[in-house]
Amino acid sequence: MDLHEQLKDIKTQLRLSMNGAVSQSMREKGLVYKLNFGVELPRIKSIAAAYEKDHALAQALWKEDIRECKILAGLLQPVDTFYPEIADIWVDTMPNNEIAELTSMNLFQHLPYAPAKAFQWIADERELAQVCGFLTIARLLLKKGDMTDRVSNEFLDQAVCAFLSGGYQVRSAAMAAIRRFMQHSEEHAFMVCRRVEGMKDSSQESEQLLYGLVKDEVGG
Repeated sequence: MDLHEQLKDIKTQLRLSMNGAVSQSMREKGLVYKLNFGVELPRIKSIAAAYEKDHALAQALWKEDIRECKILAGLLQPVDTFYPEIADIWVDTMPNNEIAELTSMNLFQHLPYAPAKAFQWIADERELAQVCGFLTIARLLLKKGDMTDRVSNEFLDQAVCAFLSGGYQVRSAAMAAIRRFMQHSEEHAFMVCRRVEGMKDSSQESEQLLYGLVKDEVGG
């Protein structure tokens, strides 16, 4: 099949798998797409499994303003042809937190330049760029978790700042990365505890919240 036929075939499979109740539920939760078939993730993955990873197909799917096509794009994009400038374009056009989370899991964490790019994204002013950055870092920490002292301090500076000043989605993504960092070693956990120890009696609600979450993570 050529590219046009592949896209047509994928959209046909999505329509046949449509779940109106799921689509409606997502709209009610604020996940708005031009088109959302409400197809559940296991079915999307089974559709992806029938295709070879293909750069042109993935790029074409990403350009579709359809929830399932965006998810499939991350599953079908080969790592070796996903250059840093293309990663930035995808982040620039990231529609919402759901796609940010799934694309970070399915694609971004596997990129050879993922650490450097993720740090670039968490320093971005845009919320979804920050979400992509923190979620990618969380995935990288889960896989290996190694950071130099300088990088660890830079990460904590950015993550704490994002948690204290960011919106709900950024705060959640930053906390996910902080948790993974703490779980890597006792030394990392100690670093975070030292960073927040003065927030216990803070007048800022966000600082008290961060202190409480860190305390819960260490079991104290």
